[in-house]
Amino acid sequence: MGRGDQRSRRGKISRGTYGRTRKNPRKVRKAGMIKRRAKSE
Repeated sequence: MGRGDQRSRRGKISRGTYGRTRKNPRKVRKAGMIKRRAKSE
């Protein structure tokens, strides 16, 4: 459980990858916008 671990958040940050433990900010932003628009209408 550290930088070399692919499944941990630290490992994802060191590799520069995204996944379940470290969500991709671009994908999260798009999903959030869709939900907000539905609520406002």
